[in-house]
Order: sequence, then C-alpha cells, then structure tokens
Amino acid sequence: MTDSPIELVFEDTKKTRLDNFVNENVEDLTRSQIQKFIKDGNILVNGKVAAKTGTKLTSGDKISVTIPEEEPIEAIPQDISIDVVYEDEDVLVVNKPQGMVVHPAAGHRDGTLVNAILYHSKINDDDMIRPGIVHRIDKDTSGLLMIAKNNLAKQSLMKQLKEKTNLREYVAIVHGNFEESKGKINAPLGRSKYDRKKQAVVDDGRKAVTHFEVLEQFENYSLLKLKLETGRTHQIRVHMQYIGHPVAGDPLYGPKNTLQGHGQFLHAKTLGFEHPRTHEWMQFSVEPPKIFQETLEKLRG
Repeated sequence: MTDSPIELVFEDTKKTRLDNFVNENVEDLTRSQIQKFIKDGNILVNGKVAAKTGTKLTSGDKISVTIPEEEPIEAIPQDISIDVVYEDEDVLVVNKPQGMVVHPAAGHRDGTLVNAILYHSKINDDDMIRPGIVHRIDKDTSGLLMIAKNNLAKQSLMKQLKEKTNLREYVAIVHGNFEESKGKINAPLGRSKYDRKKQAVVDDGRKAVTHFEVLEQFENYSLLKLKLETGRTHQIRVHMQYIGHPVAGDPLYGPKNTLQGHGQFLHAKTLGFEHPRTHEWMQFSVEPPKIFQETLEKLRG
C-alpha cells in the first residue's frame, strides 16, 4: 500500500456516486481500477469500507483512497505503426497521432508511443518506462516529438529544453475572437485545488509562459499559432481557458458546446532544436490531422 491515503471531502449538495467522485478527483485512475479498489476495501467513506461502487455521497462525507503498489511498469516493444519524420543515430522525430499516450503509466501499460518506438528503433536509455522521452504532449494532442536515442542526445535535448533554446510551435482552434493580433500569457501553473485531474493558474505555481498569434478568425472561433516558452502540464489548454478562449473540443478545460472531433483541436506543428552531435539547427513542420483541417474548411465556409 502507499504510505499516505488521498483524503477527499465531498462538498456538493447534490448526491453523487462514489466511483464517479473518485474518478473526477484522483488523477490517472481508470474506472475499472476504482471499482477494484472499492471491492478490495481500499476506499473508505467516513472511515468505513464502502459497500459498493454506486454508494451515494452526501455533503460532508470524507473519502479516503489508498492506492496499492502496482507491479513495476516496464515498456516493451510493440509492432505499432508510427509516423517517422526524421531519424539518425542520435535522434528520432515522430508525428504522434491523436489518441496515443506518450509513455506507459497506470491505466496505459502498453500501446503507447514508447512501445512503438522501442520496436522501431534501438534506444540506449536506462529509463525502463520513458526511454528516450525528453518532453511530452497530451494523449489527444497530435504532432511532433523529439526522441533521444542515446545519453548524448538526451542530455543535449534536455539542456535545450531547460535553457529554452529549442522551438515548439502549436496551432489550435479556440473559442471566441480577439481584438489583439498577438499576445503573451504569463501565469503560473499548478494542480487545481478543486479537481486533482486538472491544472490551474495558482499563485504558488511554476512559471509558465505562452505566446500566441491570431492567424484567422471565424464566427465564434479563432485559429492561433502558439509558442511555448515553458512546458508545463496542459499549459496551452489551461492558459487559453484562463484568458477566456479555451481550446475547441477540449473535454477537460473547454465547454460542452464545442466543435466535434477526437479531443482538443491542438497540434504540435513545428519543432526545432540543435542537433546533439553536429550542432546543426534542425527544424521540422507537419500539418494537423485530417479532422483538424476539415474542421477549418467548414469554419472558413
């Protein structure tokens, strides 16, 4: 068992199922895991083992979630097709599709980009879960990722990320229109105090800076180019919600009445970095997925 349970308090006036409440407030747990935890007595309500997954919570109920230790996760090679944009002995640049998780974790032990990369290429890295990974994009965000194939490349690419000398540009369809043509969002990010699955702008958060430029405007929506100065979890998605222009299709930070697609309309279009061995500047761009481009054409029409 983990040393310290996650302590939650249900404060809504409307009764809610226990499994739904835990799913909304504990990050990285699947519904099947939650159901098993309840069955095994790992979830308590007011100090007592929950009788069933559908237990109804009332305001003031105290919920304690103890997450058992899992078997160690180890990434294994899997024959999964990936879109390789560039590859040499040191680096690999891939175009990740929407719907693919970057590396194994609880709830996603295989079928990830890392599983596919290990089958495709030889990665010399002692990290058993995230071999070669130096940065990530969300499951339903598409686009470019750079992968380190050895320690020389990993140290170099991580240093460039830390010193902000690399280039990461996204395109996104967001709600609403803008009076300004460009802007800068400088707002610190951390875990939301109200929903453990979300990030939020918080006073004591880590520095986060996003630059945006308006490319096109439509009725009720806009197409933006976004440049990351920092790379925090869900940074673009939270920053756009913060300024009142959430990313269209975003199931976590956007409104329910939005464009229909396969998650948020956010694409990592351009990636640039200094090659770890040759020190040559490398830059790549890929167009957004078909659903993104078709939606843009509909908005233009």
